[in-house]
Amino acid sequence: MVSVAGRAASGHEHPAPDPTVVQRFYRRMRAVAPAAVGAIERDRADDPGRAFGDTACGRLVGSLEPDGVRALGMWVHHWCMRFYDDDTRAARRLLREIAARPTLGWTADEIHWMLRESYAASPVAADRFSLPLAAAGELAPRVSPWAGNGPPRQPAPAERD
Repeated sequence: MVSVAGRAASGHEHPAPDPTVVQRFYRRMRAVAPAAVGAIERDRADDPGRAFGDTACGRLVGSLEPDGVRALGMWVHHWCMRFYDDDTRAARRLLREIAARPTLGWTADEIHWMLRESYAASPVAADRFSLPLAAAGELAPRVSPWAGNGPPRQPAPAERD
């Protein structure tokens, strides 16, 4: 397993969110983490071709209200950015599925926090911008998380695994 956290930022600096706000994020993420770890572990051992709704992760997402799905998305994004390797396939699928869900009500603070983690991760971490880009698409155009830099470029399929 390779940690990709703490890499130099790519010139896209976002101000750090208020520490109180970040602690609320971590508190919400800790609430869903045990179920997420269990679901990801079960899906690692299962058939990767199953329909998402039939997987342990899919059932977990289906059991949560939008706030819980947002917390789950933030947790899996955080986990994938820290410990990206070949064994994160189930977690990355969960991340992509959450990113594809509309109207989760993402906040600008949540998006900025995810973007900071994405920029700090190595470019080798596939899907590192999937969730923050999808979440930012829900914000009103005047609430831009890009700070004038424009949105990040998602790696082309050839640059991914």
